[in-house]
Amino acid sequence: MVGQKLKGTVVLMHKNALDINALTSAQSVTGIFGGIVNSIADIAKTTLDLATSFLGRSVALQLISATAADGTGKGKLGKQTYLGGIVTSIPTLGVRQSAFDIDFEWGSDMGIPGAFYIENYMDLEFFLVSMTLEDVPNQGTIHFVCNSWVYNFRKYKTDRIFFANKTYLPSDTPAPLVKYREDELNTLRGDGKGERKEYERIYDYDVYNDLGDPDKNQKLARPVLGGNSSLPYPRRGRTGRKASRKDPKSESRSDTVYLPRDESFGHEKSSDFLVYILKSASQNVIPRLQSVLTLQFNQPEFNSFDEVRGLYEGGIKTLKFPPPKVIQVEKSAWMTDEEFARETIAGVNPHIITRLQEFPPQSKLDSQLYGNNTSTILKEQLEPNLGGLTVEQAIQNNKLFILDHHDPLFPYLRRINATETKAYATRTIFFLKNDGTLKPLAIELSKPHPQGDSFGPVSNVYLPADQGVESYIWLLAKAYVVVNDSCYHQLVSHWLNTHAVVEPFVIATNRHLSVVHPIHKLLLPHYRDTMNINSLARNVLVNAEGIIESTFLWGGYALEMSAVAYKDWVFTEQGLPADLIKRGVAVEDSASPHGIRLLIEDYPYAADGLEIWDAIKSWVQEYVAFYYNSDATIAQDSELQAFWKELVEVGHGDKKDEPWWPKLQTREELVESCTILIWTASALHAAVNFGQYPYGGYILNRPTLSRRFMPELGSPEYDELAKNPEKVYLKTITAKNETLTDLTIIEVLSRHASDEFYLGQRDGGDFWTFDTQPLEAFKRFGKKLADIEQKLIQRNDDETLRNRYGPVKMPYTLLYPSSEEGLTFRGIPNSISI
Repeated sequence: MVGQKLKGTVVLMHKNALDINALTSAQSVTGIFGGIVNSIADIAKTTLDLATSFLGRSVALQLISATAADGTGKGKLGKQTYLGGIVTSIPTLGVRQSAFDIDFEWGSDMGIPGAFYIENYMDLEFFLVSMTLEDVPNQGTIHFVCNSWVYNFRKYKTDRIFFANKTYLPSDTPAPLVKYREDELNTLRGDGKGERKEYERIYDYDVYNDLGDPDKNQKLARPVLGGNSSLPYPRRGRTGRKASRKDPKSESRSDTVYLPRDESFGHEKSSDFLVYILKSASQNVIPRLQSVLTLQFNQPEFNSFDEVRGLYEGGIKTLKFPPPKVIQVEKSAWMTDEEFARETIAGVNPHIITRLQEFPPQSKLDSQLYGNNTSTILKEQLEPNLGGLTVEQAIQNNKLFILDHHDPLFPYLRRINATETKAYATRTIFFLKNDGTLKPLAIELSKPHPQGDSFGPVSNVYLPADQGVESYIWLLAKAYVVVNDSCYHQLVSHWLNTHAVVEPFVIATNRHLSVVHPIHKLLLPHYRDTMNINSLARNVLVNAEGIIESTFLWGGYALEMSAVAYKDWVFTEQGLPADLIKRGVAVEDSASPHGIRLLIEDYPYAADGLEIWDAIKSWVQEYVAFYYNSDATIAQDSELQAFWKELVEVGHGDKKDEPWWPKLQTREELVESCTILIWTASALHAAVNFGQYPYGGYILNRPTLSRRFMPELGSPEYDELAKNPEKVYLKTITAKNETLTDLTIIEVLSRHASDEFYLGQRDGGDFWTFDTQPLEAFKRFGKKLADIEQKLIQRNDDETLRNRYGPVKMPYTLLYPSSEEGLTFRGIPNSISI
């Protein structure tokens, strides 16, 4: 054996200890949420430089051969060595990152390194960014992209290992690395026992049994979601906390919730600051600002629309929210019928509207339980506004559409209305005009029959009016619709159909796809921070009496109702083309771009989304084709098959028997499945998330609560409406304190972090894989997205497309791929990171 030296560079980041609570103690909303994120770098620069503490014998590394095996068949181990001197000549180092020289003794019979062990002998953990080996014989430069927290070696049952950026299918793994690959996956799976500890990296599943807190108060008890047919749910990450004393089926709560350690950077990243701010807002900031409102006004209601606008114009001392985009140009245009309709296809919840294909609209509710829920809207109420068409002709000509929020709400409506809220199940019918815009024709408001559910609903139909008290009756009818849409958006479109359904993919990927597996590398960017934000949501947003329950109509039934909605979730219908066809707003057409033709031609979400969908699918097709040369290689991929089997049978186990699950036996199935997942985590989430404050930050436009029933002719409430319509409207929708809470939270949720990675970008530059062709394909993907963005900008300049701007004069930019940080109303992050 001839001795030789392999020289390398190790980049790591020491732990940052910031007292974020001090920053949030008494600042205004914009001071906290506009200022903290921008000052992260400045704060970090004040942190003590601990680089010298890594010198000496604090951190040891040991190379593992990928080509030379020992007597057991495992790759040979080199001699353990320690970090050398500090390197100061690397211009690309990030904040608090330090680089160190390292020299390995490596015999000529050791072959080519393919992995390394690392041991941390310090009490303090650090974040290992990367290692690079230079001038390796017969190889050149070898990159190890690590991005992982490393704790003291005594914390681990197995040695911490990192692999080079080579990519292998299981069957192609160099023999000396096979056992290392298998052992690392076994470590990540854990044994399913005990309470998880902060430093662990174990990925496992559990049901949603930690939303309530019955030990604190029986009113805070919530049903377990998942693991039963009545309330099915995707699985979340297992924490192993002990059972609640009063409900053995529920998990006890605590302020800290276990996450596999690398799912949260721990305030090292800007996105973690946003997550931490969200928690601080719910626990500290909102109560303080609510007390300011109480002291200043001593009343729970807004008195006028002008007073609401004062939130953005400094009308309340110590408090000023940024003006939402929906009122930046036209302050009253949100009230128009055209804008109300436009937001069903270009708003924050643009994928619920469906084409009306039967009249009257029918219900799928069990008639024995809920009576006859067929719509009471009459043809005679619609036809005067159909431009000379009959209802049958309008349906035949694809001119009628419906926003149907009846069936999801009606079974819960009696219980919801028994609280301080008062609401209706709603159906809204729209007519597609010749100019491409939608016109609302009628709104049906339904509430339970006083004699019982089986008698069916009591329904009233309201028609558009633009003068007198009837115009405010119509405005209230639209408000009831929007309240339902706001709840469905937040709990189903947003939380369930992006956040919750993706988490099992994150878990299954880490349990069964090695970091050197090509599909792990493909999907990894689309998981960033998802378990982190979901964990926070269970702690302060969707938990019992959390932000959502406290400020949205569904209240204590919010997550339970999303579980009922999950019964209708179909994975294969989450892809955009399939969704559009299912809702009847598009038809297959090989002569049209993207293979489908939109029946609402000027449908901003759908038109822009199809461009993004096709770009994602083309990229995934190129990537999959490089690593799988036949369908047989898919079926023979042991890790991929184990991943998919567990995802279906455990991660989404309540739907494991559904016939629509892809079998994942062909390249086509793999491409489609990965495309759906990437679309869901990136573009779909962007479309339903980053418009929350631009549209909903003006509570008059997107109220989340209704607290009074519709005034009836001849009643005192009707007379009050005639005298002071704005005050009655404000007494009906979200009150002042709940508005403050809503605005504070959705402003944070609508912001981009300064270090966000957008679709077409990756952390680690070009070093995420060693393979040239996938790197080139990824660059083409990025270039295609840049071209799409220019195309979308041109669409927004086309004045004939009236739904692009609407009366409020805000262009639809949510699916522009790129963005700066902050509240931008654009940008598609790779993942559900906020």
